[in-house]
Amino acid sequence: MNNLQKQTITMAAICQAAVLVQNVARTGVVDDAELSVMLNSIMITSPNSILEVYGNELAHLKTGLLALVAQLGNDNKQKDPELTRYVVSLLGLERRLAHKKNQLARLGERIEQSQRQLEHYEITSETLLASLASIYSDLLSPISTPIQVAGDPNLLKQQNNQQKIRALLLAGVRSSVLWRQVGGQRRKILFGRTKMVECAQQLLKDM
Repeated sequence: MNNLQKQTITMAAICQAAVLVQNVARTGVVDDAELSVMLNSIMITSPNSILEVYGNELAHLKTGLLALVAQLGNDNKQKDPELTRYVVSLLGLERRLAHKKNQLARLGERIEQSQRQLEHYEITSETLLASLASIYSDLLSPISTPIQVAGDPNLLKQQNNQQKIRALLLAGVRSSVLWRQVGGQRRKILFGRTKMVECAQQLLKDM
């Protein structure tokens, strides 16, 4: 797998986290399989490959790849400014986190605690959702301007939805870290988006 493919896959994962946040906020409904993939990606901290983080299946990121093509492609009708805002916010949060060594150390400790819980509970259980959501609230939210999630106010008031959204934002930051590790840079989104879109389209064909 080349660097462009790795960057495209990790960017697709960030897009997928953003799409799922939007789904929860607007409808209160999220695909359980896609939610599991994103939450599990937080737990896989020493992968042998990029794809291992997402369950070793490119198809697990189909939603994110489609969103990437829509957001970075040339069809303006398909672009969603809200999704763009979420993705940019997640990338910005990762940059802030990278400069805070204490937060990074604490983040590692808290994820280890969640990994131990995973031995007893499903990844989408209330216990693990609460655990991952609290990692986001305690360690990531305070270091940046809070990411404003838009949606149905009645749905956003519900604790379970709040926890899903925070856990998904944590997953988005996890993929942002990976994206940076495989050479992702903001200027590459601006100047290399055509190649990334072509790569995403090819990955979708290869499924």
